Amino acid sequence: MEKIYMITGGGTSGHINPALAIADLLKEEAEKNGDTCRIVFTGKKTGLEGELVPKAGYEFRDVEALPMPYKPTPSAIKAVSANMRGKKQCLALIDEIRPDCVISTGGYVSAPLIMAAKKKNIPVMVHEANAFPGRANKLFAKGCALVMTGFPGQETIFSKAKRVVYTGNPVRSNMFGRTKEGSRKELGIDPESKLVFVMGGSLGSATLTNFVFGNAGKTAFKDVHFVISVGKHNSVEITDEVRNIPNLEIREYIDRPDLYMSAADCSILRAGAVTCAEITATGACAIMVPYPYAAHDHQSYNANSLAGKGAGIVVSDDDVKAGRLESVLTDLLNDPGRQDAIRKASLGLAITDTGSRITDAIRSALGNNP
Repeated sequence: MEKIYMITGGGTSGHINPALAIADLLKEEAEKNGDTCRIVFTGKKTGLEGELVPKAGYEFRDVEALPMPYKPTPSAIKAVSANMRGKKQCLALIDEIRPDCVISTGGYVSAPLIMAAKKKNIPVMVHEANAFPGRANKLFAKGCALVMTGFPGQETIFSKAKRVVYTGNPVRSNMFGRTKEGSRKELGIDPESKLVFVMGGSLGSATLTNFVFGNAGKTAFKDVHFVISVGKHNSVEITDEVRNIPNLEIREYIDRPDLYMSAADCSILRAGAVTCAEITATGACAIMVPYPYAAHDHQSYNANSLAGKGAGIVVSDDDVKAGRLESVLTDLLNDPGRQDAIRKASLGLAITDTGSRITDAIRSALGNNP
């Protein structure tokens, strides 16, 4: 028996990685049961999803979409027109592919497929990673067959959905079971060297990038190897002087952050919901720097929920800019015992059955929506 799923979500890795994780779960479940499934993603080929989804081996269809401005502007007309054209494309795709359901992990690229699915009476299922829902998921949750949440207690927020289930945030299965020693061996990193991994999200972080570029070459860190993912939209100039820092490795994007997070003595990260799930899945020793402009400051909430249980350290964006992260990092690198304690606490917070929660919820919702 074959199930057919269409999945949408994109713009940032915070939307794309959960979508890929859900796809992996559905594929694994089908194989385990001796069934088959077809999974087709939609998004923008020029977006990050246009690169990561095909790279992960999934079928991808390019669909037109533009973000809606928060306030009425001339660009709103352009966005509405683009999304309506995208909806028309998705209506044709639904007729061609005939999915059993549509699954969204959010982002503006999801709007055309969700609108088309609702028009065609195809069950729509949403996964919302954050404690404070994004616009697309919140807007389209009304009448959805299922809303899956990354944080508990969101039934009231999604009260107009048919069913709300707390599943936790999915991460790809290869993030679990990693060890510092095993990941270092896989990456070819000396087991005795000090490693700091820095990642400001798929779009990058000027605050974290400036910190690394300004400190990696200092004498205090001469024995520390820095690996930084500067993001697709890096806004910080990479000068020849920076490129020549011998203990600094600069990458645009790292599609296996689990290897670096588990291999590093310390990872310096933002605190998006998915990143926090990855921290616990990999048992990373993390310094979290919440993005200060996130809606409702939800990244601070995420970070403090981990740090309050000993699973990381929180440093504000302002404190990084003021130079206070340097001493925090130095102290942590010189305290292996504290690193181990943070790793242990992180692993203790991992939700290891998120996968079965998600597949069970989807299966149940499909049973209620034949």
